[in-house]
Amino acid sequence: QVQLVESGGGLVQAGGSLRLSCAASGRTFSRYVMGWFRQAPGKEREFVAGIRWRDDRTYYTDSVKGRFTISRDNAKNTVYLQMNSLKPEDTAVYYCAVKSGDILATSQYNYWGQGTQVTVSS
Repeated sequence: QVQLVESGGGLVQAGGSLRLSCAASGRTFSRYVMGWFRQAPGKEREFVAGIRWRDDRTYYTDSVKGRFTISRDNAKNTVYLQMNSLKPEDTAVYYCAVKSGDILATSQYNYWGQGTQVTVSS
């Protein structure tokens, strides 16, 4: 079993920044990918960013490229999402997730955190 706990959400004005954190504990995998998803009211959950642990390779959805940065701290077993130049359309519940393997596809994530709310005012 893997536990993921997100933190760092909040209310920010358009153009501002937030940094989300996700601390992982429990079962580990020999190879794995961690990522961030988000779900806005009335919309489906969408992929935001992923990071492959073995080589730090990252992948982003087009709408956040150049604004968001995913990174990790191996010693702390933590993944981060630095969000800059935030827009009202970024408002959503943000979820941390992890999957085994080396594939940076947006699907097949196995474990999920509880989510943290990000609200961007106009």
